[in-house]
Amino acid sequence: MSRTLPQLPKPEFVFITVETPPEVPTQIAVDLRETGIPGGLIGYEYRPLSEPVHFGGIGERGLVAIATSGLLGRIAVDVASGHVVRIPDVESSTTRHVNRDLDSFSRCVEAVIARFPFYAEGDEERFEEVAGELRGLVSSIDGTALAHDGFWETFCDDVAIGDYADWEA
Repeated sequence: MSRTLPQLPKPEFVFITVETPPEVPTQIAVDLRETGIPGGLIGYEYRPLSEPVHFGGIGERGLVAIATSGLLGRIAVDVASGHVVRIPDVESSTTRHVNRDLDSFSRCVEAVIARFPFYAEGDEERFEEVAGELRGLVSSIDGTALAHDGFWETFCDDVAIGDYADWEA
């Protein structure tokens, strides 16, 4: 039995600037306000929050959530390291690596969107090939992006099993 996913419009890469509440550490607030973050990725993999949320620490510690990821996950910036991480759900203290910094994250999102659509429905022989191309793209931008069980590794694994085959090409 074949599953049918909803067809969404082709994503476009855009930067959005984000105003932050006062508790967000200064450097992250400046980056979000001046440089911005991607306006989205594909589907529900990454969707910016309307306002970042600083939690898990005070001042120059903790995480600043900038987006949702999947049903319950969040994409956040680790205040101490500047790394972009994924939190599986809002109750979790576990993080998974995404990118070494916001700039690398933005460039990976831009490269993946530029490569979209990945393949046509019924084009199973291309699934793994395209996933390999995407792995090459993101790792050429950020050598840390394909960390074990990380955001990009999981995303590429989903591409390899055809999770993006029902998108309108």
